Amino acid sequence: MALTLVIANKAYSSWSFRPYLLMRYFDIPFAEIMIPLRQETTNAEILRHTPSGKCPALEDDGLVVWDSLAIIEYLAETYPDIGIWPEDKAARAMARSIAAEMHSGFMAVRAHLPMNMRRPVKVRPLTPEAEADRARIEAAWHAARHRFGKGGAFLFGEFSAADAMFAPVVSRFHTYDVPVSRESRAYMDAMMALPAWQEWQAGAATEGWQIAKFDEI
Repeated sequence: MALTLVIANKAYSSWSFRPYLLMRYFDIPFAEIMIPLRQETTNAEILRHTPSGKCPALEDDGLVVWDSLAIIEYLAETYPDIGIWPEDKAARAMARSIAAEMHSGFMAVRAHLPMNMRRPVKVRPLTPEAEADRARIEAAWHAARHRFGKGGAFLFGEFSAADAMFAPVVSRFHTYDVPVSRESRAYMDAMMALPAWQEWQAGAATEGWQIAKFDEI
């Protein structure tokens, strides 16, 4: 099997961050193709790899899977014995539910706090809509941790696909110094301490491309 993960800028691409973090954490070997956003050739380059015209995409010997959550599910099917989703049926159901909620929701946080892993930590007051998103996200984290996560530092104890899906929110909450509970901060610190996270962060720091609307915030 020869997997290739096609990603966008590490500084900004929240969608790319999710499968990258998961694959690095679980030691799934892959080649990496990085396509910088907002360049003259960006659209054409991405369309060479995926019909969606968006990153990320996973290539597997001629098969293409696009969208972060679809990639994660494909990897879970391909590597069923490594624990990408929690083993317990109830935990797995909850993990999939909050991952899907993250995948389709929290638009106010996405818009108000764009991911920028090069931005110095500095507070940005939340809008009422973003504050509502923050409250729901922390409630989901709390529910997962208290019901299934007491055996480890992550949402369901051991790192799983649910953590990968929430990784960009962890980055946003940290970057914009969003006030969170001590429990949430401990979870965020555990995520940010992952070697896979540090690897992605180091890559973001060396990129020379900039997107003004993200860097101005």
